[in-house]
Amino acid sequence: MRKETKRTYASFTEWKEKSKQTEYTAETPLLDKNGNLLAKGWARHNYFSYDRNLSKPSMRKKEWDFYQIVNDRYLAQISFANISLGGYVGAKLVDWRNGEIIVDAMAIFIGGKNRYTLPPKGDVPNNIKYAFGNAEFEFDTKETSRTLYFKGIYKGKPVECNFSMDIMPGLENITTVLPFKDMPTRYFMTTKQNCMPCNGTFAFGDDVYDFSKEDSFCILDWGRVNTPYSMVWYWCNGTQYITDENGEKHIFGIEATWAIGDESNATETCVFYDGKVHKVGAVDLEVFPKPDKYMKPWKFISEDNRFNLTMIPVFDHHTDINALVMRMHCHQVCGICSGNVILDDGTKLEVKDMNVFCEYVENRW
Repeated sequence: MRKETKRTYASFTEWKEKSKQTEYTAETPLLDKNGNLLAKGWARHNYFSYDRNLSKPSMRKKEWDFYQIVNDRYLAQISFANISLGGYVGAKLVDWRNGEIIVDAMAIFIGGKNRYTLPPKGDVPNNIKYAFGNAEFEFDTKETSRTLYFKGIYKGKPVECNFSMDIMPGLENITTVLPFKDMPTRYFMTTKQNCMPCNGTFAFGDDVYDFSKEDSFCILDWGRVNTPYSMVWYWCNGTQYITDENGEKHIFGIEATWAIGDESNATETCVFYDGKVHKVGAVDLEVFPKPDKYMKPWKFISEDNRFNLTMIPVFDHHTDINALVMRMHCHQVCGICSGNVILDDGTKLEVKDMNVFCEYVENRW
C-alpha cells in the first residue's frame, strides 16, 4: 500500500491558498456523546479535549506515550501503551553505529482497558506512575521540564533509566486529528513534540550509558487513537542544533508522518525552529522502500517544495511482533539526513548530518 503524493503547486504561496489545512487555535471537543469525531485538523498545541469514555468502540481504543532519545552514539526508547486488550512498558537501548540492541526490557499486562490509564493531553503538566510485572516507571511533565524513570530486568540484569529534558517557554508541537473515511467514530490523534535537549543515564547491570544536553534530544510521540484493524504509516523525525552565519546556535527539528487515514484537513508534516512550528505540505518518498530498498537513500519529495531532504541509512531497526490476529511490523531505519528546508518567511535552512529515523509500518491490531 502506498499513498502517492504529487507536486501540484508551484510555490508555497499557491499551496497555502489552495491546500486545505484546518488549524485549531482554541480548545475544542474531540468527540460527541455518541463517539463521533467532531474535530479534524491540526494545532500548534493540543487544543483537542479528549474524553476516553466517549471513544467507541471501546476495545479499539489505543493510548500511548513514547519517548525516544538520540545522540551520535545511542538511541534510547522508553514507552508505555494501553491497547485495551492489554499493554506494556518498555525500555530499549540501541547502538546507533551498528544497530546492536543492547537492552530490550519489557513488562506486559493483559486486559486492563480501564486500568493504567493515561492523561488526556501530553503537552501540559501531568504525571504517570505505575508498576506491574517486574517493572516500574514514572513520566512527569512540568511547565519547563520532563523527567522519565524506568526500572526493570533484562537477561537477569537490572535496568534503570533516569532522564530529564528541557521544555523551552512557548515550545510548540504539532498535534493532528485524522479521520477515517466512512468511519465516523474512528480517528488518529497524535502530538509530536521535538526540540527537547535531554540528559540522563541508561544503566544496565554495571554498565552506565550517559546522555548530555549538548548533543542528545528527546522526541515525544503521544497518541490517543481509535483505529481500523489494519493500518500503514510512515514516520520521520529528528532534531539538531544549527549554527547561523553569525555563529548563533538554534534548535531545529523535522516531523513527517503520512499515509494515515484521511489527510484532506491536515498533514502531519512541519519544521521546528527555535521552538516554533513552520507548517509544510504533504511529502512522500521518491522511491518506495518496500520490500528491499530500506537501506537505500530515502529522498523526500514535497508538494510545496519546502522539504528537500535525503536520509542515508546507517541501520534498519527491524521489529516484527506476530501474534496470530495481531501483528506489529516496523522498519525503523536510522540514518544521517542532509538537504534544505524553507521556513514560513521564505528563509532557507541548510541541514547537514542530522541524526534521524524514518520508518515504514504495517500493523494489524
